[in-house]
Amino acid sequence: MAHIKIKRDKCKGCMLCIKVCPKGQLKEDSVLNKKGIKPVVFLGQDCTGCTFCGVICPDTAIEVYK
Repeated sequence: MAHIKIKRDKCKGCMLCIKVCPKGQLKEDSVLNKKGIKPVVFLGQDCTGCTFCGVICPDTAIEVYK
């Protein structure tokens, strides 16, 4: 099982990663980051490690570990 690390304060909330995740393992957080933006959070259940989220993130705020 893969694991995703999201750098909360680097995330600008574009939500592109949510759109490309084939397993729906990312969602918008309800807590604001230091920029005052709701970042993305990893649900941590059924990630395949496809890396789509990490590749599409324009701010390199996502790291995928297999």
